[in-house]
Amino acid sequence: MDIHGKKTIAVCESQPVTAEGLNAILAQCNDMTFLGRTDSLPAASELVRQLRPDVCLVDKSLGIQAVMDWVAQAKMLSQHATEVVIWGVSITEAEALRFLQSGAKGILRKTSDVSTVIACLEAVAGGSSWMADSVFRDTHRMERQHRSELTPREQQVLELVEQGMKNKEIARELGIRPGTVKIHLKHIFEKTGVRGRYGLALSVMREKGMLEMAPVS
Repeated sequence: MDIHGKKTIAVCESQPVTAEGLNAILAQCNDMTFLGRTDSLPAASELVRQLRPDVCLVDKSLGIQAVMDWVAQAKMLSQHATEVVIWGVSITEAEALRFLQSGAKGILRKTSDVSTVIACLEAVAGGSSWMADSVFRDTHRMERQHRSELTPREQQVLELVEQGMKNKEIARELGIRPGTVKIHLKHIFEKTGVRGRYGLALSVMREKGMLEMAPVS
């Protein structure tokens, strides 16, 4: 819902002071405005139905599974597509990937500076998926030339990792042993310089243009 051409932002946040801080930040923006706050997921559902914000920030501390379920249902709450940004004091690579796969469009840490918060909201309101680079555990990133060094089988494993499959599921899909999957993953980690399956999946999403990665300022 645009108010005088501005993108509208709502927040589902357990801490009133944090929500007020977001309100103060948006008061300084020319193209975004604070629409309202709730402190529970059921209340957030009602807010989305009635006010139809462009973006809703949701507090991770409300429960990872509960938030994931809510995100998956959020787009059905109204004809207006409300995009969801998950924020929390800390968010791991594994959590970030799960939230993105459930339908969230942004991942943001509450410790981010003001410019990062604004960049995230603007990107998501504009239709992009966004995540701060700080969510990555490692400084290494998968470069395109490293991706090209992978064998065809390693490419297959990498694609299935991106889809969130576990080793046993990958093994079943490819008709190989789980131990062989581990060997392929070891080689992928060595060639790409990215450690951990979640970091791999996020790197692939960025490489495909599915996720905008914003560096820490």
